[in-house]
Amino acid sequence: MFHPCLPHPSPFRGARGASQRHWHALVAAGWLAALPAFAQQAMTDLSHAPSIYLQGAIAEHDTEALTLGLTLPWREWRMPLWGGELRGHWDLYLSRWFFKGAARHGGTLVLGVTPTLRLRPDGGSSAWFWEAGIGVTLADQRYHPAGQEEFSTRFNFASHLGIGINFGARRQHELLLRLQHVSNAGIKKPNPGLEILQLRYAWHF
Repeated sequence: MFHPCLPHPSPFRGARGASQRHWHALVAAGWLAALPAFAQQAMTDLSHAPSIYLQGAIAEHDTEALTLGLTLPWREWRMPLWGGELRGHWDLYLSRWFFKGAARHGGTLVLGVTPTLRLRPDGGSSAWFWEAGIGVTLADQRYHPAGQEEFSTRFNFASHLGIGINFGARRQHELLLRLQHVSNAGIKKPNPGLEILQLRYAWHF
């Protein structure tokens, strides 16, 4: 018999406690299962993300250049090639060329845009890559170093080949070595052209 003044055990109390323990266990298991996904998201590879970069360069005729630029990837375009993965991006930049010349030709500003292709080995998983591109440039004045032939146009084409590597926990850092050729492709004479060796640091975000 149950005494009316004393608490008595409920037949549902044990079941309710077991249910709560099961619910807590399920929530904990769900968090544990989600942790790898969170970790994977935190470790997302940023090597294909947009980047800003700073680039230094040396060229013929005692010419040096400093460049600030931005890359914007073609996110929806990729293709397998030679066991690797080929992707593309737009390279937008502003350069300052420094060289010895006549007073009004001591330097020039160059604005450029280059569609660029990058090939990564190992199906695209490699930190290393090759790249190539052909674009256009527009200078505020014609390039004319001391004692050398003057460019005949302010508008020129710029083509390059390069090799680079991404590094960092999310591959957000990049070093790239490029050889660039600038000329007007013969649309006007003279067309002496210029070879430029470039070293770039980029940060992907």
